[in-house]
Amino acid sequence: MPEPETVAPTEFPRRMGKVAPRELALHGYTRYEQLTGVTAGELLKIHGVGPKAIRILEEELAARGLAFADH
Repeated sequence: MPEPETVAPTEFPRRMGKVAPRELALHGYTRYEQLTGVTAGELLKIHGVGPKAIRILEEELAARGLAFADH
């Protein structure tokens, strides 16, 4: 039986579901500060990260005084 893929824990909220945080972690995003270097459009290209996840992340970033990159 193959070993399950180990995914780094993230600080993203559970209300995003299971897939989006897992896929973000697989792409190296586990903390809100890391998302300030990427646009929402770039994140939408990641399988499992949809408009709902982006809205939640925008809210969470704003609550911390942060935002997605604007380039």
